[in-house]
Amino acid sequence: MLDDKRQEEERLQVLKGYEILDTPPDGAFDRITALAARFFQVPIATVSLVDEDRIWFKSRFGLSATEVERAPGLCASAIFSDKAYVVKNAIDDPRSLANPLVVGALGLRFYAAVPLVTHDGHRLGTMNVIDFEPRDFNAENEAALVEFAGLVIDQMEVRLAAHKAIGSLTTLIKTVPELGIDEVATVCAWTKKILIDGVWYSFDEFLSQKLGLTITHSIHPDAAKGF
Repeated sequence: MLDDKRQEEERLQVLKGYEILDTPPDGAFDRITALAARFFQVPIATVSLVDEDRIWFKSRFGLSATEVERAPGLCASAIFSDKAYVVKNAIDDPRSLANPLVVGALGLRFYAAVPLVTHDGHRLGTMNVIDFEPRDFNAENEAALVEFAGLVIDQMEVRLAAHKAIGSLTTLIKTVPELGIDEVATVCAWTKKILIDGVWYSFDEFLSQKLGLTITHSIHPDAAKGF
């Protein structure tokens, strides 16, 4: 029990470290859920993050709610599954009989999810597809949903890396007076550009024009080691 509690505390700490909870809608994640809904031909697809006492939807296609209570929750169970967590007909499945999404106004009947697992093994949430009618879900479908979950994790990692880069640039700007920048730069993670003194610079332009570094687009043999 203590090990489970410790693991859950660590999982929540990692989730909060991604600084993604309660963030505004993001086009990159919304494209994934829209594509998943079209691919599986379902009315609802979500990217769900399992917080301490709630399930928060980073992206939701076909669903108006932004979050639901964690317990009883399908997503809260699905994150601990080592394979796809599939409910083919919710009213005949004991795992979902008491779920408010099943017995309530939404009337969920079909649910399939795979956990969102970081590259170091932490389970942050689930990639879900939902229908109002019972349906089958074969091994090929499961494999495809795993790939969609991988796209979500990749996007989360890119987003986290961008935030770390922003933090490093902010520290650099504050500590190097030669840059002549008095305010923290604004960085657009989508276009990968930096706003300085009213002018948008690409990362390459910032490094070369503002920091005076030499940029090469060829592959340096030392940097390529390990790839």
